[in-house]
Amino acid sequence: MKMFRITLSIVVAALVMGGASLPGTDAAQSLQTGGIQKFSVDDAKLRAHVVQPPHVMGIITNKGREEGHIVFRMPQVRTAPHLDVDAFGKALHAALKDSVAGYVMELRKNGTTIYTFQWNWAKTPADGSQGWNPDRHMHIASVSKLVTAIAMTKLLDDKKISYDAKIIDYLPTYWPKGPNINKISFRNLMTHTSGFSTNSSSSDYAFMKSKVAAGVSAVGAYDYENMNFGLCRILISIINGDIPKGFAFPPQFNADQAWGYVTIHAYKQYMQNRVFNPSAVSNATMDHPANDALAYNFPTSGNGWNSGDLSTVIGGAGWHMSVNELLNVMGTLRRKGTIMASQKAQGLLDSAFGIDVVMNTPAGKLYNKNGAWGDAAGHTEQSLAYFLPENMEMVVLANSAVGAPAQFFRNVVTQIYLDHIK
Repeated sequence: MKMFRITLSIVVAALVMGGASLPGTDAAQSLQTGGIQKFSVDDAKLRAHVVQPPHVMGIITNKGREEGHIVFRMPQVRTAPHLDVDAFGKALHAALKDSVAGYVMELRKNGTTIYTFQWNWAKTPADGSQGWNPDRHMHIASVSKLVTAIAMTKLLDDKKISYDAKIIDYLPTYWPKGPNINKISFRNLMTHTSGFSTNSSSSDYAFMKSKVAAGVSAVGAYDYENMNFGLCRILISIINGDIPKGFAFPPQFNADQAWGYVTIHAYKQYMQNRVFNPSAVSNATMDHPANDALAYNFPTSGNGWNSGDLSTVIGGAGWHMSVNELLNVMGTLRRKGTIMASQKAQGLLDSAFGIDVVMNTPAGKLYNKNGAWGDAAGHTEQSLAYFLPENMEMVVLANSAVGAPAQFFRNVVTQIYLDHIK
């Protein structure tokens, strides 16, 4: 199986940009000496890449900060507010144990685990009898936006690019740009105020290209869209120097197929090098290995659902991680300074980059990102990531809806947390 590296040289760039076909019949050979510097691309896999696979169509996802919005009951605490950890854990289990196919949660303080609980099946007996534990992977759905926001923020800081810089200067040159695309900033993408309004969970390459070509009517209003963070994977690839924005693949390539494949894998490598490695995370995937949790309906019946390889929608969804891995990333971001300085990390949270809810509680400020991904038959995988007061972080994963009729996962867990601030 042939591999190639695209490392742009002046001669190759001139030929490719001009549309000339380079010598040799193998597409890999034609790009060996020039273009994409920082990673290897598998020629056969690039040619086999499907830009819009059918299994990512018609997905049911969450709607960001506007979904499940309620006025939470706040505790009346006069002095020294703190979480009653044991009572909280027991109350959370009581609320979830008869209402989900299975779940796992872990709460850490200053990076040390202070409470963990796992319950029931990640894969039921009909699917192989695998239980939950804090190392079990599941598709974390829109919590992927949080880890993408961390990467996007880090890269902008490292390159000294303002969060308010306009994304149009970093999009592929060959993309048509419609009305008001020149007004969209990185901040707009990471806070869902870009103006894109698609009524779709889609964020594959061709879909995003078409929406950029159509433009937006205005910039600034909140509208939760997966493609805001799907675009980040393309922007990260270009800004990091993995592929020049004006790169034109030789004619033996389909441009959308090649750009889609390259930007997915450049983004993946950036995430591994700059976010996951500093957090001691080595097994985050975009596909769905056999030991990952399956999604179920509730009440649980029949076999679970494998949501599959989600690399084509990576950025706004798609990452498969464990509770421990997510908490490692969150704790590293917040305290260790090896992804970015702690004050930059706090600024990311306060700016709500990749965050849905910022809430003042008697114990301090709470930040939450939730995720959900399901099919029309009701199979659902859900994730919650919390940066909590008292220097605590918590992740909860569940592989079904919560109850029947379904309750909104974030509302259930957040209210239980608030009820146990003493």
